[in-house]
Amino acid sequence: MSDKTRPLALLAAGGTGGHLFPAISLRAELKKRGYDVAIVTDKRAGQYATDLPADELHAIDAATLSAGNPVRAVSSMWKLSRGVLQSRKLLRELGADICVGFGGYPTVPPLFAARMARVPALVHEQNAVLGRANRLLVKAGAALATGFPDPKGAASAKRLAFTGNPVRESVIDAGRTAYEPAGEEDSFRLLVFGGSQGARALSSLVPEAIALLPRALRARLQIVQQCRPEDLDTVRLLYGRLDVSAELASFFQDLPAKIGASHLVISRAGASTVSELAVIGRPAILIPFPHALDQDQAENARLLADVGGGWMMEEASLTAEGLASRLKELIAHPDELAAAAAAAKKAGRPDAAERLADQVDELVSLTRGHRQ
Repeated sequence: MSDKTRPLALLAAGGTGGHLFPAISLRAELKKRGYDVAIVTDKRAGQYATDLPADELHAIDAATLSAGNPVRAVSSMWKLSRGVLQSRKLLRELGADICVGFGGYPTVPPLFAARMARVPALVHEQNAVLGRANRLLVKAGAALATGFPDPKGAASAKRLAFTGNPVRESVIDAGRTAYEPAGEEDSFRLLVFGGSQGARALSSLVPEAIALLPRALRARLQIVQQCRPEDLDTVRLLYGRLDVSAELASFFQDLPAKIGASHLVISRAGASTVSELAVIGRPAILIPFPHALDQDQAENARLLADVGGGWMMEEASLTAEGLASRLKELIAHPDELAAAAAAAKKAGRPDAAERLADQVDELVSLTRGHRQ
């Protein structure tokens, strides 16, 4: 696969969309710059990696660090140690010039192996709070690039750059369409999603809120909603009883296009979600996942809300009545939605992949210069 007249970048990412999408975006940019690329991920990546060549994908042993259960802790350390050995072998076989991690437990062995082999190591943190894996890797000496300015936990980084979160080309494309507010008699397009597998809270809360809206307002709604597979039939029945137009699915391959077509989004506040909303420039009610260990989604949502790009509503205190009231108010004031769309767009970083690739170029050049 590799032509050693070209540099090779090994990208390591957990198999969720939030970790893998930025890696895929960086891959595309590095390919443009003449790099060979290989990706280490896990079995969850299947639905997101459908367009990647099989010979670019690799798997190594990894596990979450478990401190509560001694047996699990020993098992985790064994798997991580084995993963480091596998990663060192992979780095040698590929002749990797740099290793870039995007968070999640599969990044730990390759990045540790890179540090041991004196291969440049760079981690990219998508959230406004450094995750556990990235905190560990930064303390081990990896350089740090961030999706948001001044994330919590970044103080120990010896090399730090704010790049923004790389987004897919389909997000860039969706961002080329200007936001057009809905008129008083127009259909109002509401998009609801809660991450790669949907969110149970949104599957119950949003239909309950829609039921409280005036009949005339419900008649204007065109809802597109991502639901957990087990919730689809229930949500479809609820909207059917309300006579509300609704397109439901457990996963949307064309989610960026659906964001671009929406007048308002209701969603969780994962880093990729917030970054895509900003690049596309669409207003959103953000309901952070309340059980995140580091409350990273709350920090992500707060940053967008602070610049006027959306509204954060905390799940613990949110009721169907409260959500219905906010929806009614926003739909009645399209100028407020348009202002939020503009503010979100201003905060977007559509060139994040290029900025991150610049960091890769600098680290590779520095190392090659030292070796000469």
